[in-house]
Amino acid sequence: MHAQQTRARDQRGAKAVNLETLQRKGFSVPSWGVVEVDVFRRFAAERRVAGPIAAALREVTPDNAGVVAELIRRLVTSAELTADAVDAVARACRDAGGDTFAVRSSGPDEDGAVLSFAGQFDTFLNVAGFDEVCARVRDCWASAYSERALHYRMDHGLAPVSGGLAVIVQTMVHADKSGVLFTADPVSGSRREYVVSATPGLGDGLMAGLAAADTAHIDVATGATRDNGSGCLTDQDIAALHRVGRDIREAFDAPQDVEWTITGDELRLVQSRPITTPLGGEPLIWDNANIVESFSGLTSPLTYSFAADVYTRVYQEYARSLLLPHGVRRQLDDWLPAMLGYFHGRVYYNLLHWYRMVRLVPGYRLNRKVLEVSLGVAPLDDDIADRVRPYRRAPLVALTSGAVFAWRFLTIGRSVRRFCGEFDAAAAVFDHADHDGVPCDQLYQRFRLLQRELIERWGPMMALDATLLTSVGVLHLLTRRWLPAAPDWFFWAAAGPGPEVQSIEPVTALRRLAAETHRDPDLAALVRDTPAAELRARLAAAGRHDFLAALDDYVARFGFRGVDEMKLETPDLSEDPSPLVAMLRAAPAAGDTPRGDVAAYLDAVLGGARRIVYDVVRRKVSTGMADRERLRWRRAKAFGMAKRMLRAIGKDLARLGALDEWRDIFLLRLDEVRGCCEGTIAHTELKPLVALRREQRLRDEHVTAPTRFETRGAPYWLGNLERAGWGAPPTPSDGAARVLRGTPSSPGVVEGTAVYAGGGAGIMLARHTDPGSVAALSSASALLVERGSPLTHVAIVARELGIPTVVQIEHLLSSVRTGARLRVDGGAGIVEVLEP
Repeated sequence: MHAQQTRARDQRGAKAVNLETLQRKGFSVPSWGVVEVDVFRRFAAERRVAGPIAAALREVTPDNAGVVAELIRRLVTSAELTADAVDAVARACRDAGGDTFAVRSSGPDEDGAVLSFAGQFDTFLNVAGFDEVCARVRDCWASAYSERALHYRMDHGLAPVSGGLAVIVQTMVHADKSGVLFTADPVSGSRREYVVSATPGLGDGLMAGLAAADTAHIDVATGATRDNGSGCLTDQDIAALHRVGRDIREAFDAPQDVEWTITGDELRLVQSRPITTPLGGEPLIWDNANIVESFSGLTSPLTYSFAADVYTRVYQEYARSLLLPHGVRRQLDDWLPAMLGYFHGRVYYNLLHWYRMVRLVPGYRLNRKVLEVSLGVAPLDDDIADRVRPYRRAPLVALTSGAVFAWRFLTIGRSVRRFCGEFDAAAAVFDHADHDGVPCDQLYQRFRLLQRELIERWGPMMALDATLLTSVGVLHLLTRRWLPAAPDWFFWAAAGPGPEVQSIEPVTALRRLAAETHRDPDLAALVRDTPAAELRARLAAAGRHDFLAALDDYVARFGFRGVDEMKLETPDLSEDPSPLVAMLRAAPAAGDTPRGDVAAYLDAVLGGARRIVYDVVRRKVSTGMADRERLRWRRAKAFGMAKRMLRAIGKDLARLGALDEWRDIFLLRLDEVRGCCEGTIAHTELKPLVALRREQRLRDEHVTAPTRFETRGAPYWLGNLERAGWGAPPTPSDGAARVLRGTPSSPGVVEGTAVYAGGGAGIMLARHTDPGSVAALSSASALLVERGSPLTHVAIVARELGIPTVVQIEHLLSSVRTGARLRVDGGAGIVEVLEP
């Protein structure tokens, strides 16, 4: 097929081949014929001009191109057409039909994917009479050697050629309006909009750049328009162009520049060619809807670089566990180190790389939809999602990795249990190590050992996430097909990990401590009235050694868990126990809220073979969810151990005079910390670098960060951040909404007072879910989240605790203030503001 297309271009030129494609795909095209390239070659040979043309081209230079072009023009236009050429022109006119014609050049090199030759060859409109058509055909032949065409070739490193070009003879269309449709924005490169330029009449001035045009941007998904100028295009025209744009996208691989005309109600396409102006490269889509669960707001350079290093190492090992060959893994290394982005101190997913990761295993079409739900991100355009690939096509590799994944899908539970046992054994060594006073070079060696023993072994466990994407997707399909009337909360409850999930342990332990204070009024008063920093000493002085031991046990077991626990700059509970004291004061003595009864609902509506199949899939999902919580627990613990080591390194660097203050280590990147310990940095620049980053962090605090944005080319430049809205003030909310709606996550109806996490008992408000805020659920009567999906860590735990939960509530924190009286229906996803 490729060879046939090449021969066709060589004979009829690119314009003619594209017109044939348009007709074959069913588009309306004015009738036309073609005088093929061989006709010119026979003409040039018979009239003895081929030799002089070739000789002139051998001598052409940028300085004499004009002289050479004029010489060749005279040779071609002064020679009489051969009988063969006259017959070819006559056939083309008969094919075109009509009395007046457009005579267009059609070069073999024209309209390529890289070079378009746009405007280099001649076109003549409103050509009447056969003799006039013959004269214009010779003018088109001569235009292949025009001064501008010769310069174009030389400027792009192409040798001048003497093979000539084809000529299209097309019936002349008397248009009411004409223009150009771009199926991608030629300025920004965005494929989310079509761009249309239109002008009344034939539009020859528009094509030549001499006429003003109306410009309309048409949304690909909806057909909505903006910037329709003075209204040259009607709504009917816009709708027709939107349909054509969609059909053109399906017909051609590359974005197209399409010339069109409208006469009455009829839209016809005159030609189509690839857009060759740079579209800024592949779009990069940055989204923080899910990553804010771990790294919210301003995040230090050390935390970001450590997290980016962890993601790279873990997913490299995941690829290795799928038995991908070395050559394929090297291709993955082109994008694995860039899974996370960093903009003005905020962490983002480089989202397309996550789609690539999902595509490493079978089931991409289903799994990417579940990925979008689990991350809480907007769906990706199908055309972009289909183009995203982790490596160049290799069917045998895909077959092998698919077979490996199938085995891991079946055995993942056993693999997780074995990994958890190995992790706990290795972690015990690091957990009991004393880092105080240890020199930084030795501490860094411990840190490297932690990376090897705990983090790099994590790779194969990423198969669990892939397993969950598939099994959750299947469960969702079964629920939609077999249980179409199920309540909104049902699916997420059915997909839960069960009440034995490890993440609930801090809540249970905190409630036990709260129960003890509620039973003893003196102890309750001591906990309530004593400043957090003094509570330990006051408890000891009061002889409350049992309760003090219980607090110490809590910190020893769960001290690494807390708000922003993944940030290295955030102290854990052993360093700052005040969050624990605040949660203890707010926690009720007891109180499980009844959960939605999934089993009872299934018993009532589903039976037989369908129930057996549904339970098998549900059990696979539930087990996988529980395993994921076990792994996330250990992920938080690994980050906690790394936090202790890196903080100790900072203290030693300050003791050595490398840093003014030990907390300055958070303003360094991980490779710079390594350089401090291994002698690979410009150490005299360390303090000025820290000072520079501290000043930048102060500026970044006042920058408004978008949730999702696109960049093309170099992300930080080319106007990318300005177009994305960085620094723009947030859109204000009128705060008057009395009813808010979100995604139901856990059923139940409660009324109460709105509070922030750790702010006392009540309905807990959160901008995003944070794994470390699980303990704060002990005092929550309901949970409302502005961003985050029902599959996030806190949402899962809230469901298992029976706490009514609604997530993905737009403008929650700008519409609801602390102290407001609310009514929450977690099963319907509705929040009513009873008293603002």
